[in-house]
Amino acid sequence: MHVLVTGGAGFIGSNYVRKLLTGELGTAVSAVTVLDKLTYAGNRANLAPVEQDGRLRFVHGDIADAVLVPQLMASVDVVVNFAAETHVDRSIDNSAEFVFTNVLGTHNLLQAALDTGVPRFIHISTDEVYGTIAEGSSTEEWPMLANSPYAASKAGADLMVRSYARTHGLNVSITRCSNNYGPYQYLEKVIPLFTTTLIRGGRVPLYGDGLHTRDWLHVDDHCRGIQIVLEQGEPGTIYNIGGGCELTNRELTGALLKACGADWESVREVPDRKGHDRRYSLDDTKLRRLGYRPQVGFEDGIARTVAWYRENTAWWQPLLARDLPRPEVSPRPGS
Repeated sequence: MHVLVTGGAGFIGSNYVRKLLTGELGTAVSAVTVLDKLTYAGNRANLAPVEQDGRLRFVHGDIADAVLVPQLMASVDVVVNFAAETHVDRSIDNSAEFVFTNVLGTHNLLQAALDTGVPRFIHISTDEVYGTIAEGSSTEEWPMLANSPYAASKAGADLMVRSYARTHGLNVSITRCSNNYGPYQYLEKVIPLFTTTLIRGGRVPLYGDGLHTRDWLHVDDHCRGIQIVLEQGEPGTIYNIGGGCELTNRELTGALLKACGADWESVREVPDRKGHDRRYSLDDTKLRRLGYRPQVGFEDGIARTVAWYRENTAWWQPLLARDLPRPEVSPRPGS
């Protein structure tokens, strides 16, 4: 099986590629082609553990390239589309890039897959398309009520994917995951941002009252869920992938402080973000019927994640010079 992984040098995509090539997902692959634009969050170093594998081919390019993409798809059996602009804060400041990549780029992939006859296409989406939910959990039939420009762009992409399944019969499935964490995650996201800042003796920001709630999914479990959908999922169907660990941002912050050996003096409360959704929660019953179960408990997963960042400063320290929304890094009170 030849798999084309778009966005395969990013956080989740590179984890998926490494697991494909090492056999951790239990699927035999003859070749893996990674297409990545290497924007600020894409990093060739994420693929370093498998870069010597002869089955891996890396292509530096854009999913919106109408010439390159059909050429790459001509020989593949499966497309797994991770490529996306994903950071909510950045989408608030500049949404144009999100619309271009997430909507127009996805459309280009779909059309190329249709034109070249790709047998299987998996599109990776997010729980944020459902918007906030006060109680209960969103099923796949829940209406899309996206509140941020990022979420709206992903909802637009999802609708485009659905249209190609319904109109053209393209063998596409959509996965919608909760908040991911794990190794190789870019520093703008909350867990690596807080972890690397606390390791360096800095203070971290807590939005608003800190009671916004998210479900946390280790990237290893996410990759396993994607593979179940690829192998067993029905065409034209959406599958939620949850982690089964809902925490308020205050609870998450407490867990990270403990793991990093810091205390609440390392936290500064800041004004809430615009349009900040209060709670996300996924009902992943449909995927569990196919055998999915999260295997990484949060306590173990967060300990392993913090340990990875402690042990891999050579990976993340060069990223500090980039244009990141960094919290202040100064000595903690009393230190």
